[in-house]
Amino acid sequence: MVRKKALHKKQPIEWRSHEPNRLETFSDAVFAFALTLIIVSIEVPKSFDDLYETMKGGVSFAACFAMLFLIWNSQNIFFRRYGLNDPLTVNLNGILLFVVLIYVYPMKFLSQLLFMGGHYVQEGKVMSMITRTDQTRTLMLIYGIGYCVIYLLFFLMYMNAKRKEVHLELTPKEAFETHTIAYINLFSVFIGMLAMALAIILPDNICGISGFTYFLIPIAYSVWFSYRGKKSRLAFAQ
Repeated sequence: MVRKKALHKKQPIEWRSHEPNRLETFSDAVFAFALTLIIVSIEVPKSFDDLYETMKGGVSFAACFAMLFLIWNSQNIFFRRYGLNDPLTVNLNGILLFVVLIYVYPMKFLSQLLFMGGHYVQEGKVMSMITRTDQTRTLMLIYGIGYCVIYLLFFLMYMNAKRKEVHLELTPKEAFETHTIAYINLFSVFIGMLAMALAIILPDNICGISGFTYFLIPIAYSVWFSYRGKKSRLAFAQ
């Protein structure tokens, strides 16, 4: 019992919901469907060449799976923390699920482009996934828009929870942590917008390097949580 309490106290925001409601069940079904859209293959390879091409897609599938898992886990943690089912949360979550489904194919295409050398095999012929240099710019913009919208929706969901702090009976520390998490999602939006701006500004032949902007994400997370952690320890004497 002591060990359970110790682990429970480590949660920055106490969980107010432990069982999934209908909204979350529907969300899980949508994420499961999105996962089927990025699966490596739905049929058994008929030859070794088919098997080889299928296995080559394993790394890109893993990358897509990881990204989908991160989005699902963020959404799951939000509902565990607040258990909200108000109209605004329902609508924001519905938009999030829609964007995830639209986002799947650009995400899969980009992953295959990065991890499969930018080529695919069709009827024994090696084909290029990008046929014109300007297509890279468009791809980066499509990916950036999806990324920004997803994290903007998370920002709005957390800000809605912050506005309901009295209704949710959030402690001052929980309200502080909610604000912290809301704004790290907004920083992710800014990073996505910066990546898109670079994709527009840079010449066609090098605009793909705008994708390296997303490596700023762990740096932003580290700096922001370190700063807010210090403020939390000062404010709440921890």
